[in-house]
Amino acid sequence: MGKVVSMLYRILCLLLAFLHFQVHCSLSSPSSFLHSAHLCLPEQRAALLEFKNAISLDDYCGPVYSNYPRTSSWNESTDCCSWDGVSCHTVTGHVIGIDLSNSCLYGTLPANSSLFHLQRLQWLDLSSNNLHGSFLENSSLFHRQGLQQLNLAFNDFNGSISSELFNQLVSLTHLNLSYNSFSDLIPYEISLLSKLVSLDLSNNGLRFDSQGFDMLARNLTELRNFIIDSVDMSDAAIPSFMNLTPSLESLSLTDCQLDGELSSEVFSLPYLQHIDLGWNQNLTGYLPKTDLSNAIKLLDLSFCRFRGSIPASFGNLTQIIFLDFSRNDFGGQIPDTFGNLNKLTFLSFSFCNFCGQLPTTMFNLTELTHLDLSHNRLEGSLPNHVSELQLLEDISINNNLISGGVPSWLFTLLSLRRLDLSYNKLTGPIDQIQKPNSLEYIDLSSNDIHGSIPNSFFDLVSLETLDLSSNNLSGVIRSNMLAKLKNRTDLHLSNNSLLSLSTSGNDVNYSFPQLVKVSFSSCSIRQFPSFFRTSTLELLDLSNNKIHGRISKWEAEGWERLSVLNLSYNFLTTLEQFPAGKNIQVLDLQSNMLQGPILSTCLNLQNPNLTQVLVVFLISKNKMTENIPQLICNWSSLMVLD
Repeated sequence: MGKVVSMLYRILCLLLAFLHFQVHCSLSSPSSFLHSAHLCLPEQRAALLEFKNAISLDDYCGPVYSNYPRTSSWNESTDCCSWDGVSCHTVTGHVIGIDLSNSCLYGTLPANSSLFHLQRLQWLDLSSNNLHGSFLENSSLFHRQGLQQLNLAFNDFNGSISSELFNQLVSLTHLNLSYNSFSDLIPYEISLLSKLVSLDLSNNGLRFDSQGFDMLARNLTELRNFIIDSVDMSDAAIPSFMNLTPSLESLSLTDCQLDGELSSEVFSLPYLQHIDLGWNQNLTGYLPKTDLSNAIKLLDLSFCRFRGSIPASFGNLTQIIFLDFSRNDFGGQIPDTFGNLNKLTFLSFSFCNFCGQLPTTMFNLTELTHLDLSHNRLEGSLPNHVSELQLLEDISINNNLISGGVPSWLFTLLSLRRLDLSYNKLTGPIDQIQKPNSLEYIDLSSNDIHGSIPNSFFDLVSLETLDLSSNNLSGVIRSNMLAKLKNRTDLHLSNNSLLSLSTSGNDVNYSFPQLVKVSFSSCSIRQFPSFFRTSTLELLDLSNNKIHGRISKWEAEGWERLSVLNLSYNFLTTLEQFPAGKNIQVLDLQSNMLQGPILSTCLNLQNPNLTQVLVVFLISKNKMTENIPQLICNWSSLMVLD
């Protein structure tokens, strides 16, 4: 029994000792003190307030501009560790982080700014303000050797970057100087930042030379994000890319003036997810047949000069979201191996010299929103039935050799905004649209489509541009059809020799304020359509038709806003009124049957602004009797009398 009592006593003593220790820690622990009293050190509060008082705020600031002055919460009566954008160490109370991004800051940042007096600062974010000046040439910031993250992006800092920045800030892991006005050579000392994980120098006036880039590629072994868009790398040695660290995840060198052949092994770096080499028009190379990094999510080689073919192994890039090969020197067939790319949203192979059959697996990509295969030599017909492309917003397969009919499933895609199948070999009539959709732009021009235009086209409430020119369409466009169009509309129906416009007297009961550009050249129009009198047209082309007779004041009603009017190659005989208003810039009346003193009637300053705006006036091949040079000698704008 005595042993049991003794053991219980010892346990009780241990519990009391533990509770005493807990109470003592709760009273003396700085972390507990953080919640019960102010930790802000007086000299640090003073430094922050000095900065606030020294910097200006942009006049355009507030929630409507998606930014606000975070410094508005900074005042002496509160703990600076609670101020918006300020982070403190939980034990010492030192300010270790400042985030003043999107804070409406305006003005210069002095080299000895009080912000740089914060000895324990680890991260500083001043991005997306309106700061300027050249403080990176000589700044006390360089002495903050503990600084790990520095973000000055989206300002207007200028001048050179001092080598001292890289000599001193050797602890940096994240550096973002993008979208400023820094210039000159990037110092070699950047290679000293061996701890860098993320580097963004894009969109400045900076440049790398061959030695500087090679040193960086060899020494920054921790780098995962390397973004230097628009940095001049015309002197950089392309083989240096082989020295980049295998840990790289993002490589973005858009518009860097790269010149030479890039090894295909770069695409095989094991963790690489983001590769953007677009707009390097002298960069050549080939895609690897195997060993592509399966982690790739974005691959942009647009406006380069890559050659060869697309390997079938591209079908294994199951993580890819964005793929753009437009404007390259590829060739051959596109492999029909895209069926497994279920995450792909953007695909562009325009201007790539591809030929052969249209790959059908591209039409099974359920996440695709943008498909551009334009300006190649692709053959075959579009699938008869597609149900997977429900998210598609833009499809462009124009300027190819696609044959067959226009499939009706295209008009069932509820998300589709833009459809361009122009300059192909499409035939047959167009089916009526069975359900409403969101199409804003339709271009089926320069094919061999025949039949009438479906009335349902004019029921598309979002339609802004309809181009069916250069086909074999027939029928009559009536005013009640055009009246259904509700948005700003460009209507192009030229070069359909069997297509005409209604001339019913009932047409004047409709108005068409939505029509902006109308082209009915080379159709079967025999007189001016009366419904144009109630429009607000800016461009009207009725050339190469069979319109006879005169242009009266009544005929020209509704043309007051025109800037371009083409009535050439008709059978017009008389102008009773100048056929345009004060905005006319181009007027083409050539190759008609106009006779008599036409110009003296029309150019007798009925419109005093005419001599200031009219730039092109074509009136040759008529039967006029006037001395044209004498009538126009005082006109100051350029006149072209063909």
